[in-house]
Amino acid sequence: MTRRAVVTGASSGIGEATVRALRASGWDVVGVARRAARLEALDAEVGSRSFAADLSNEADIAALAAHLAQTGDVHALVHVAGGARGTDRVEDGDPADWRWMFEANVLSAQLVTAALLPLLRSAIGPGGHADTLYVTSTAAQTAYPGGAGYNAAKAGEAMLVHALRLELNGEPIRVTEIAPGMVYTEEFTLNRLGGDRASAERVYEGVEHPLTASDVADVIAYALNAPGHVNLDLVTMRPVAQSAQHLLARGPLRPRG
Repeated sequence: MTRRAVVTGASSGIGEATVRALRASGWDVVGVARRAARLEALDAEVGSRSFAADLSNEADIAALAAHLAQTGDVHALVHVAGGARGTDRVEDGDPADWRWMFEANVLSAQLVTAALLPLLRSAIGPGGHADTLYVTSTAAQTAYPGGAGYNAAKAGEAMLVHALRLELNGEPIRVTEIAPGMVYTEEFTLNRLGGDRASAERVYEGVEHPLTASDVADVIAYALNAPGHVNLDLVTMRPVAQSAQHLLARGPLRPRG
């Protein structure tokens, strides 16, 4: 049986890479994001099937759930959509940025999960299972100056995931959290810094091999393709150059001595 996954945030970065990785391993995939043109281009390239939706909009999510119910079973939800805005200190934080981060990272996860859980349950046959998987961040685990808004939003999403796993105890539904550290993608840092490309490039300057979107997508595909009784509760992944949230090597990595 071909399994079908819904991947949010599919128009770029980790979401797009996840659509590619799952298609390569035999999944049917429905990519979800706001930018329909980018989704359609991805569909044409890899054979996914897209649905344009704003995941902070309840009407859009209801329409997504109705579309999925009409077009087949749903075996996995991969929630990648989210993002960061700003690097202000707490005392200088823009409430609009903080509100957007909560809606994009926490509220969207709650809304899409609530809408798709009935579909996931109905797709589970005898001896089968379903998957929910959420991409959070190491920002959910460790605070850093200028990161409080994103720290709070991603920590909120991570707590949603932890609570959901407890609430689904006794059901054959896996709940997985992937928490990446530094990942170089085309848009994340650029969007966070208001489109300042020079400042965005400086974030990665001198860092040997930051993670890529494909690196994270490979781990997501591994988690979904693992035997159904195996749940990867939490995978924290960083580039070797980033030993901790605050400890980043710039320059070549080489042995001492």
